[in-house]
Amino acid sequence: MEIIQQILFVAALTAVAWYISKRVRLISRAIKLGRPENRYDHADERLKTMLLVAFGQKKMFTNLLVGLMHFVIYAGFIIINIEILEIILDGVLGTHRLFAPYITPVYSILIDVFELLAFGVLIVCIVFLCRRFVARVARFQQERHREMTEWPRKDAAIILIAEILLMIAFLTWNASDSVLRDRGVGHYGELRGIVPDFLISQYLKPLFTSFSDTGLIAYERTAWWLHILGILAFAIYVTYSKHLHIALGFPNVYFSDLQPKGEMQNMPEITKEVQLALGIPLSTNADGSQANDNGEQPGADSPAEIGRFGAKDVYDLKWINLMNAYSCTECGRCTSACPANITGKKLSPRKIMMDTRDRLEDIRRGWQANGDDYKDDKSLLGDYITVEEINACTTCQACINACPININPLDIILQLRRYRVMEESQAPASWNAMFSNIENNMAPWKFSPSDRFNWADQVNEVK
Repeated sequence: MEIIQQILFVAALTAVAWYISKRVRLISRAIKLGRPENRYDHADERLKTMLLVAFGQKKMFTNLLVGLMHFVIYAGFIIINIEILEIILDGVLGTHRLFAPYITPVYSILIDVFELLAFGVLIVCIVFLCRRFVARVARFQQERHREMTEWPRKDAAIILIAEILLMIAFLTWNASDSVLRDRGVGHYGELRGIVPDFLISQYLKPLFTSFSDTGLIAYERTAWWLHILGILAFAIYVTYSKHLHIALGFPNVYFSDLQPKGEMQNMPEITKEVQLALGIPLSTNADGSQANDNGEQPGADSPAEIGRFGAKDVYDLKWINLMNAYSCTECGRCTSACPANITGKKLSPRKIMMDTRDRLEDIRRGWQANGDDYKDDKSLLGDYITVEEINACTTCQACINACPININPLDIILQLRRYRVMEESQAPASWNAMFSNIENNMAPWKFSPSDRFNWADQVNEVK
């Protein structure tokens, strides 16, 4: 019987590993559709940002209670899963609690910590379900946010319920295992006196005292299999879910923007042309090459010929924009902070990221159905994101500041707007008037620069 379980376990583990690796390759390929950009500079600063924001959950603690609850799930996920190593080895080798005889004093403490975290995760997941479907927090409701369709709400429910079931399986497995140890049944009895009762599961033991030995073994094995297979199934499901941020959150923060908040990236090609047109001299680098005043070599990071100004589809965006899309947790904090959305505009930064990911997933499904050369007649701008949405953005960067993992919806919006203005000449009339005033008057207003302080004269006259 043990050998059959080992064969089945190895087969399941191999199948899951193969499938996840396939999904990772597809997602990686989708991200690489974006334009290249160097994000490997300032490694020390990037590492510090990742430790503070991703590992330390810095931005989550703007709301202390929610931050603490999220930290429980986050810490529970990381620490509880350390036990998976023992479970996997037990499954492959046909052993039971492999590490217990070798680290006896530490083993009990570790399982106590795992159980405490598992209980915390169980409670917090129930609270989060109530927040979504009983208290009906506004940022999760479709009535307020049209991107929160049936699937995003169902996805969140599936994840929370799955985590609850996994924690129940873990705790009841430990409880039934403890009863079997107490009874001295088979190899379970060999650990009696070595492995004590655990912190939380000891209170669940009365649930199993009426079970026969055979029934108890059946339950213990079922709970063990449900726990590990549930984790393996969860690992596959995550690659289709918003919870992909579990894997991508850390690299997404590491590669996030380092420039000061409020600074927008100009197109190097346009910057060069404007500087040449205005007669701004190019400085000389230490190696004798020409560079502009920012120290950038003209054309060094840009193609010899500009393919497209701005972005119309995901192929025109940068690879970090596409990683942002796959990393989005759909928490809605960006949209809740967006002044355009608050005042009733159609713009939702969360929808921008979800639409970008949906576009990538549609392309990915096209690859699988029609081959690697698949192309369609759709584009991100127009078929997924509307002009009304991108024009509503005030570029205030509230969405970036609110995001727990430094996602930048504004960068995508700006690139889509650049395409509309520079490729299609479709800027709103008020924008064209502003552009003309900036060109002629060096300010967004129509009056001459020499009249700019006339208001001060009027104030002095009143005094």
